[in-house]
Amino acid sequence: MVAEIIAGSVYGSMALLADGWHMGTHVAAFFITIYAYRYAKKYENNPAFTFGTGKVTVLGGFSSAVALAVVALVMVVESLERIMNPETIHFNQAIAVAGIGLLVNIISAFMLRDERGHSHHHDHDHHHHDHNLRAAYMHVLADAMTSLLAIFALLAGKYIGWNWLDPVMGIVGAAVITRWSYGLLKETGPILLDASIEEEYQQAIKAAIEKDSDNRISDIHVWKVGANHYAAIISLVTHFPNTIEHYKSLLSDFNRLSHVTIEVQECKDKPCVIPEQSARENQ
Repeated sequence: MVAEIIAGSVYGSMALLADGWHMGTHVAAFFITIYAYRYAKKYENNPAFTFGTGKVTVLGGFSSAVALAVVALVMVVESLERIMNPETIHFNQAIAVAGIGLLVNIISAFMLRDERGHSHHHDHDHHHHDHNLRAAYMHVLADAMTSLLAIFALLAGKYIGWNWLDPVMGIVGAAVITRWSYGLLKETGPILLDASIEEEYQQAIKAAIEKDSDNRISDIHVWKVGANHYAAIISLVTHFPNTIEHYKSLLSDFNRLSHVTIEVQECKDKPCVIPEQSARENQ
């Protein structure tokens, strides 16, 4: 990564720079992820975090996405500048460095593939470990692909005279980074904004409670507090109030709910009128 960024600057190759920066974004993302996991682990039992530290890693992913978008923008601006004002490219040196970069990525891919096979065979219970290795493996394959594109652009410039292809590959690299950035933003943004769970899942929660006795849900809020964990606040009315533990047991099959708060109101009316329904009628 460092060699390609330095060589791309010295030898005038935007394709080489793009390849180096593409690797750089992955390295930065990995470091942010490592820091976020360690921070979340350190403070997981700290009462200052109301719903735990699940969103710390999500915030790390969102920060990575924003950083990636900035890098992509800089790459596009630099590529357009070189298209309008071409620089001298030292093709032989740039091709040699890109070739070494491709070789390193291929070796890394084989190492990660073997490690994935070993982990899958001996460590069936650690699924997250396998997923992390798979993500790293896919990143290395993506880096190998951008190295191939850089070599192709440099060879085309050297032998065909298509020097314009070198900065165009910088734009292609920026597009790849932007796509990854957008995916991260789309995945992490809703969690940080307390997006609700899928409508079907929420309706299933409501049905599980209302099929018991004459329960009627008057208010329900379900939102993400981590990558795969949700909190829920549920208000219900009934003629036959039961213990809070009873209502929570009705939701025992909903394993995505990590924090559940239930409010029970005894209904005095015949038939039972849900509070929000009564308010609408009064209006």
